[in-house]
Amino acid sequence: MSFSLAVRDSSTMLRRNLLHARRYPSLTLNLLLTPVMLLLLFVYVFGGAMSAGIGGGGADRSEYIAYLVPGILLMTIGSTTIGTAVSVSTDMSEGIIARFRTMAIHRGSVLIGHVVGSVLQCVASVILVGAVGVAIGFRSTDATALEWLAAFGLLVLFATALTWIAVGMGLISPNAEAAGNNAMPLIFLPLISSAFVPIDAMPGWFQPIAEYQPFTPAIETLRGLLLGTEIGHNGWIAVAWCLGLAVLGYLWSAARFDSDAK
Repeated sequence: MSFSLAVRDSSTMLRRNLLHARRYPSLTLNLLLTPVMLLLLFVYVFGGAMSAGIGGGGADRSEYIAYLVPGILLMTIGSTTIGTAVSVSTDMSEGIIARFRTMAIHRGSVLIGHVVGSVLQCVASVILVGAVGVAIGFRSTDATALEWLAAFGLLVLFATALTWIAVGMGLISPNAEAAGNNAMPLIFLPLISSAFVPIDAMPGWFQPIAEYQPFTPAIETLRGLLLGTEIGHNGWIAVAWCLGLAVLGYLWSAARFDSDAK
């Protein structure tokens, strides 16, 4: 019975968060515009020079588009989850959580509603940005149905992991502005990963920074699944990063949420 009540209350909180996102779309739209603008900027402004650097030739941007889109999809997830941190912080600072705690609802349903709602928004954002990528020339003709399914699963897993981290950031922030600032690493890390240029094209001292972080193995795995490039150990490393961040974010968020109730 308690499990069914938890599912019911979590579904209610999920509907609440989705309604908020629908009524106030400006935050999601602003966060979504960042990866779209970066995609268009790097393709049409820097694409000629960048494509020459990865073997596509200065006049042919198609290879660089294929290289760039997987990284932008992961960046889209990072930028979308910033909205989750802001939403959680807003709930905590406006007193609605204190009211929920006086009601007969499952304690974890508030956080679960935020997480599931954020993952759904991440998936929708990835589909939209992916559609923009296809419109400007991205193609994945060699990927099988199983590889597409694995790519989708990786994106969902990555979104879940970053969402739990974003929830924790929102819980420790005193207001929405602070939450947005605290969550900025989620969109900053892709900028120093292999999203835009190969790691071996970076300065030697900078390569470990780009390599040993969660975005790079996930990006390389996504490229391997969609474009047929070598994945190597990146697949297992990406899954390990996702599971580790998800567990860390969940424990952090649950502990912080419980401590605020005392």
